[in-house]
Amino acid sequence: MPMFPLPACSHCENMILLYNRIMNPKLSTLLEKIEQALSEAILYDYDAKWQTASFGELPDAITQNKTFITKLIEPNIDLIKLGGKRWRPLFLMLCYQMAKKQVQEQGLEASPLSEKAALSLTPLVEFVHTASLIHDDIEDSADLRRGKPAAHITYGIDHALNSASWLYFEAPVCLETAKLTDTQKLAFYKLYTNELRRLHLGQAMDIYWHKEKAVYPTTQEYLAMVQNKTGTLASLAAQVGFMAGGATQKEAAKYGKIAAQIGVGFQIIDDVINLTKGNPGKKRGDDIVEGKKSLPVLLHIQQFPQDKAKISKLMAQAAKEGINSPAVEKCIELLQKSNCIQQAAEQGALLIHKNCAKFAENPLITELFDLMVPKELS
Repeated sequence: MPMFPLPACSHCENMILLYNRIMNPKLSTLLEKIEQALSEAILYDYDAKWQTASFGELPDAITQNKTFITKLIEPNIDLIKLGGKRWRPLFLMLCYQMAKKQVQEQGLEASPLSEKAALSLTPLVEFVHTASLIHDDIEDSADLRRGKPAAHITYGIDHALNSASWLYFEAPVCLETAKLTDTQKLAFYKLYTNELRRLHLGQAMDIYWHKEKAVYPTTQEYLAMVQNKTGTLASLAAQVGFMAGGATQKEAAKYGKIAAQIGVGFQIIDDVINLTKGNPGKKRGDDIVEGKKSLPVLLHIQQFPQDKAKISKLMAQAAKEGINSPAVEKCIELLQKSNCIQQAAEQGALLIHKNCAKFAENPLITELFDLMVPKELS
């Protein structure tokens, strides 16, 4: 089965830029292996082996008509093929390499997985990320994702919801097909399900603040939300990688906490980009339309509490009138004048650099994250 094709379209610039900026052949080779592993884990021209692993024995009425399974998986396939930075599976594999090296150098009694087996676990983070994006777009009423209409726009809310929900359950199928001991399998399952529960807790916090326009979290509440909603997949990637490399669960958990802070840093950077040049495949300021209480907004209100009502009013107007509302640029201008966007950028970059230093044993990890932080924000 061939890999997902590297997107050649302009709306996939986030993935293309990462490919183009990776100069280290070790990283680019690893990225190619990850694409291969992901394509093998969800066979859009599915075969009997994949079908059995995913669904078990099915009635002939389903297996003889590809339409039904295609309808289930198509929204996911489309979004995966559109690209993405793939930094989570890359991070997983780099943590695997780091742990495996530690085991070898320290002469520990551990049995690291083979590279092929470790690669087969990458759907645990990339498929969850994909599913969460589809659900996120529905919950935020977003129109675009990676430059194309969001899945619920193309396929309808019912298909998009069902497809993304299925992908959460499809991701851990890789634990059944990989050659793992029962003990290893149980450890990965417990880790996976725990991190997914944390992800949904973070999302619940975010939705609450979107819905309650007049409610603004403290910065500590915001950071706690992001640590769960975004940081949890960075944590999952690190822990899966370290456990696959032979590290103990305790050691993996230690690095998972550090990785979560890197994830927080990148969420802050994404929020800053949204209010400056705009995220790839999105329009500048769509966070204002969604009423997102991002760190730049919270920092501004901390310093200028008298602006809370004004910002709430601008967000309400933007939500009513859409992305082209003049309220979007007025709100951004207010945040720019207080320098809170830049302050947030500095906090995000600091979180990334400070915590990347704790992975110094594998310099490729620092190199990967350096590629992802825009130079003007680093």
